[in-house]
Amino acid sequence: MAREQEPIGRGDARRQAKVTGLVRHKGHSRWREFWAPLLKVVAITLAVALVSGASVAAIAVNQLATKVAANSVDISNGKKPAKTAKAASFAGGFNVLVVGVDNSTAQGQSYGERDSTLNDVNILLHVSADHKSAVVVSIPRDLVIAQPECTNPDTGDVNPAVDAEAVNASYGRGGLGCVVSTVSELTGLDIPFAGLISFEGTVAMADAVGGVPICLNDAIEDPASGLNLPAGTSVVAGQTALSYLRSRHGVGDGSDLSRISSQQAYMSSLMRVMKSNSTLTDVSKLTGLANAAGTNLKLSTSLANIPTMVSMALALKDIDLNKLVFVQYPSAEDPENTAKLVPSEELATALFAKVKADQPFTLDENSLGNGAQADPAAPAPAETPAPAETADPAATDPAVTDPAATDPAATPAPAAPETIAGLRGQTANQQTCSIAYDY
Repeated sequence: MAREQEPIGRGDARRQAKVTGLVRHKGHSRWREFWAPLLKVVAITLAVALVSGASVAAIAVNQLATKVAANSVDISNGKKPAKTAKAASFAGGFNVLVVGVDNSTAQGQSYGERDSTLNDVNILLHVSADHKSAVVVSIPRDLVIAQPECTNPDTGDVNPAVDAEAVNASYGRGGLGCVVSTVSELTGLDIPFAGLISFEGTVAMADAVGGVPICLNDAIEDPASGLNLPAGTSVVAGQTALSYLRSRHGVGDGSDLSRISSQQAYMSSLMRVMKSNSTLTDVSKLTGLANAAGTNLKLSTSLANIPTMVSMALALKDIDLNKLVFVQYPSAEDPENTAKLVPSEELATALFAKVKADQPFTLDENSLGNGAQADPAAPAPAETPAPAETADPAATDPAVTDPAATDPAATPAPAAPETIAGLRGQTANQQTCSIAYDY
């Protein structure tokens, strides 16, 4: 082994010590004899710890990647899959459809059985190209619309297009790919990414973040969903979170639209929890959430890889909660069947014109509808301080009377987002309470 290079002057000092017999040389030797081996042990221990930690992280990532790939779903709906660009940084906007299924093989026996698997929850996420705003559209399960031809991914059987069918029948017509094609045709948006979650998956995700605060204006006891909570704010997880999300007879007017209001209140609260420091800096919560997602979500093959998932999360993490808007797809009662809904064409056109153009919008003061109300205990939103008064620049420098004189490329400030009156929903920053159904 090569001899360690000594600092300049150390050899001279040692030779002098031999001549004079200085005792400090022996003290220096004792220091080296004791501390040098100890420092080596510490260094080796740290190195082993770092390598072990990296190995554990690599194993965890590989295991998660294996789970995600094994659970991936083809959403091409019998067509040749389009080539999806590698999402290294998601330089542009993107659309993701999240589908919650009822009576799936993963839901467990405690939820009862139905004749078929239904896509009762259909949530479309659109993130703008500049990653500064996002819209989450909840599509009512009972919305009756035209649906395209769909291919059963298991049997290869082709189901012909239909003129009028409830949205929640699309999964039974051809799996997740059929739901994606149906929503794409309804909204006019290309949807390259999708995910499927069951009841059990919802429970696991709620547990992974340590619970989500939800608010009720009054106590609710809904035997149909199992929800039994007092008035006020409760932190729900597991089966209680699922009961809250499933409760229809216990909230608003007992309709599915009121249940959507509760689901939006839950998702808004979940986003606030996710963006809080307690979650973003808690390694165990982040690991648990990743494992819960990898185990319980069936992602489209276009999304089922770690780099794409991470890039998508990074695109979402810095969006202002005031610019993350949750809305219901505009609908009205079906005149031919009061238990069903039909699209409100004019309002839907206005909504998706903004979405396609990546133009932020706001909701009017009546947007919460009959299923939710503002949380009276929530702190008032902080007011933006008025800019400090400054001397008029024109008084001292005539050159700035015209901005173009100093900056030819100067442009006026962007206009305030337009309000789309009549939409139902809320922003992620709004704290709301579900309204108990008055029997």
